[in-house]
Amino acid sequence: MASNKNLPRYEAEDIQVLEGLEAVRRRPGMYVGGTDLKALHHLIYEVVDNSIDEALAGACTHINVTIHADQSVTVEDNGRGIPVAPHPVKRISTLQLVMTTLHAGGKFNGGGYKVSGGLHGVGVSAVNALSEWMEVVVKREGKIFRQRYEQGVPCGPVEVIAELPPERATETGTRTTFRYDPTIFKEVEGYRFDTLVQRFREMAFVTRGITIYCRDEREIPVREMTFYFEGGIVSFVRYLNRNRNVLHPVFYIARDVDGVGIEVAVQYSDAYAESVYSFANTIHTVDGGTHLTGLRAALTRTINDYARKQGFLKENEPNFSGDDTREGLTAIVAIKHPDPQFESQTKVKLMNAEIKGLVESIVAEHFSIYLEENPREARAIVEKCLTASRAREAARRARELVIRKSALESTALPGKLADCAERNPSLAELYIVEGDSAGGSAKQGRDRRFQAILPLRGKILNTERARLDKILSNEEVKAIITALGTGVGEDFNLGNLRYHRIIIMCDADVDGSHIRTLLLTFFFRYMQPLIEAGHLYIAQPPLYRLEYKKQVYYFYTEEQKDDFLRSLGEGEHITLQRYKGLGEMNPEQLWETTMDPQRRTLLQVTIEDAAAADKMFDMLMGSVVAPRRRFIQTHARQVRNLDV
Repeated sequence: MASNKNLPRYEAEDIQVLEGLEAVRRRPGMYVGGTDLKALHHLIYEVVDNSIDEALAGACTHINVTIHADQSVTVEDNGRGIPVAPHPVKRISTLQLVMTTLHAGGKFNGGGYKVSGGLHGVGVSAVNALSEWMEVVVKREGKIFRQRYEQGVPCGPVEVIAELPPERATETGTRTTFRYDPTIFKEVEGYRFDTLVQRFREMAFVTRGITIYCRDEREIPVREMTFYFEGGIVSFVRYLNRNRNVLHPVFYIARDVDGVGIEVAVQYSDAYAESVYSFANTIHTVDGGTHLTGLRAALTRTINDYARKQGFLKENEPNFSGDDTREGLTAIVAIKHPDPQFESQTKVKLMNAEIKGLVESIVAEHFSIYLEENPREARAIVEKCLTASRAREAARRARELVIRKSALESTALPGKLADCAERNPSLAELYIVEGDSAGGSAKQGRDRRFQAILPLRGKILNTERARLDKILSNEEVKAIITALGTGVGEDFNLGNLRYHRIIIMCDADVDGSHIRTLLLTFFFRYMQPLIEAGHLYIAQPPLYRLEYKKQVYYFYTEEQKDDFLRSLGEGEHITLQRYKGLGEMNPEQLWETTMDPQRRTLLQVTIEDAAAADKMFDMLMGSVVAPRRRFIQTHARQVRNLDV
């Protein structure tokens, strides 16, 4: 029997009970998903979601969100205002109860809210717990009430700070101001305005009649945006497709079944990618769920039935696959459920089993009628699916050919790849380098133990405008796929990745930016799990090399260079070189500026919001020219030597 003398002590006094909100501060990941930038934004979403719930109850029409210069945030609405009277059971102000007690809220018994996004009574109290301080001001009953908290603990009782004048006595609403606790969110630099406004845009699309105003006071001039969409999710689909050639008007259906509201908007375009987004009680379920499964199943079944009935598919031909019927699809499915079941507190996936059948039956019934009544539009959709089906079969044959060829060759890796000695993927990295010249310098300057180099010749294929069968015939793309080892498309397997850091290294000029965008487009469309797992990076080569008093300095931005020059005295002798490309650096310079893990700067590529990324790639790399021209002309002042 094993000896117990070396085991740690385990006695009754070792059992801890975490009181109040202390559990949230100890384990923030359980409540907001972590302490990273995504979790930081989640704090704002939790507070705004409460205001959205007021809108769903028909009590709120305006939500104002302000980021102040000190990184505090104010969320104000004109809803009913959080109750302030003493709670009949707990005997303290209901406002204090809601703000300081987990699982306290008005969304459990259905009395205060028939439909809501906040379900667990955790959201706003968790934000309070993770805030350095919070102040809540409530207007109701003709008075203005206030309470302040520090690290979730009330600084005093709820107090009346003013009486509303008679002409405003009926005004109600809640204003919540908080500042995140930097001792918990230690490695974040603050909120990203663009990330927030993307989320608020989505909220305004799926909550018809709400106006959301966002203001960022951290910059001069102040940044402001207001969102209001009369058309709801139909406007959302049009917004997503505004840079695409669409095949038909938006198909829209809205129904209430068994107390569940279901809204679906569908439109096909000439694009190759699928852009489908799902919402439950206005919460963006980024991992989908039963409502999204029901939508996809209905579209596949309905299009196959129509194609068979009209003779587009012959008896000996197989049905369209789900991938075939989703090529070029832009769709929104939004449900409102009195008791939604989510996978976690962060609400990334809807789990209600009955929703799949409800969505599938409603969409199948009405989309079938739409196809029957609109034969021209139906034909365009079916022909799109036919083309996708043929291309999918061609891509399958091309993938099999690539795999078969690799298996028969003496080496499965591309000839121009300079591989590393390390065989543990977590310790290995691959530099994808623009041009043979820079590739040669990178091969000589690298650390051969763990750094592999894959030089690219020229610009790879624009994968936004090509199907997979054509993409797989491109030698540069094939070299990337083969070097990574993951396969592509249906055969993609992240577990086979040969390098856990894939680093794009391009020149700091317009051509380099174009090549980098082409590569990012390919990874976004065909290897998105690789980005989501955090394996893709962008190298940051210097713009300038400056020699001063026998010391060499490298500068990565114009501002760094200008600041250094201003710090020098008049008449100082310097040698300044502007790098036009990576090929101008010798191997030693490339190593010490861009490849040495101790000194280099890498930007990790993330997908903070799929809709924003989809919109940007579609605009920059898609087939419609006008939006791209407008974008270039708008940003022309920031780009030198660019012939618009």
